[in-house]
Amino acid sequence: MDFKPIARMHSVFPTKFGVPRQSGLAAELDSLLVFEPEYRNPDALRGLEGFSHVWLIWVFHQAVREGWSPTVRPPRLGGNARLGVFATRSPFRPNPIGLSAAELAGVEHSPEFGPCLRLRGADLVDGTPVLDVKPYVPYADAIPDAKGGFAAAPPTSERLVVDFPPALLEKVPPELREGLRSVLALDPRPRYQNNPERVYGFGFAGLEVRFSVDGKTLTVRDILP
Repeated sequence: MDFKPIARMHSVFPTKFGVPRQSGLAAELDSLLVFEPEYRNPDALRGLEGFSHVWLIWVFHQAVREGWSPTVRPPRLGGNARLGVFATRSPFRPNPIGLSAAELAGVEHSPEFGPCLRLRGADLVDGTPVLDVKPYVPYADAIPDAKGGFAAAPPTSERLVVDFPPALLEKVPPELREGLRSVLALDPRPRYQNNPERVYGFGFAGLEVRFSVDGKTLTVRDILP
């Protein structure tokens, strides 16, 4: 089996630090799926505008490594417990493939890139190779009585209070402010780190966002280019 990307993601995250742990958690974030030149055929997207969401099958290209481990430490459990790799969504898998559902905000036609997909709430790093796009079919893909195992409770129930000084907020483009607030409220730190004195930083839309967390409050310390 030999696969190649059909598209690549253009998003505000240059690295995986800061990316929401699941799709849909920061629904305010926009991203653009740009198809590779040989797939820039509008006929390939005919009828897709009738769907509100799509499935993305993609590659954890920043997590490729030799070999694999049968167990991993899920961040959701604080990094202290080991579970089977196939019982988690860890990026460190025998085949580093991810699956995400994202809202389809529209099919756009770019003079530079041809037909593109405008997405909301996707959890992919900038440049992520996408192997396939499929429509999300509600009656088939949504299972109301499904069990969620150790991830039964949504992480949105654990959101932090974000203290964002107005002078620093002014450094963020207006259309990105609510999305950044959502990302920060989800607590980008590794779950096993809880030092209120430590200052963390991650890339976001060409900026470096620096913050610290004390208890349930996240304070933005600086916004750098």
